Amino acid sequence: MKNLFREIPIVTGERVILKRITGADAGALRTMSENPSVYRYLPTFLFEKKYSDVHQVIERLYDEGLQDSLLLGIFRDGIFTGIAEAYGFREPIRKISVGYRLAEEYWGQGIATEALGLLTGYLLREKGIEIITASTMLENKASARVLEKNGFAMVVHNVGEDWGYETLTPADKWIL
Repeated sequence: MKNLFREIPIVTGERVILKRITGADAGALRTMSENPSVYRYLPTFLFEKKYSDVHQVIERLYDEGLQDSLLLGIFRDGIFTGIAEAYGFREPIRKISVGYRLAEEYWGQGIATEALGLLTGYLLREKGIEIITASTMLENKASARVLEKNGFAMVVHNVGEDWGYETLTPADKWIL
């Protein structure tokens, strides 16, 4: 990933900006990370859950974190609202996976849809990515709708994936 993302991008949309997460965002990141409603449909091994101290998460995000993924803050009106992520880059086919999560108070406002559109557009146009994939838990209808609005198509339904739980997680697999 370090070869793919030498610089942390700033990607600007109509209402949303994707950019580096800084120490100023620690309180909002902590609040989001501690909300079980936000993480009920997500894997257990996300980078922001790796350390108990959110300041340590932010400190290591763009050195250690870049080995596996690129995490960008999602900001609306200058306020941290969530995370957009690209991970699992595969050469030579130029394939990558994406994910996103929002603080609960920002659900249902179109922020995730715009953020995912910005991220996928950046990956396709600026980084030459050819295939973008995503996975959703079966119960996460809102996330599935975000993917559909961004042109993703479901290619596999109800397949078991390792999301870090005791048993495989039933998930849908998506491709753009």
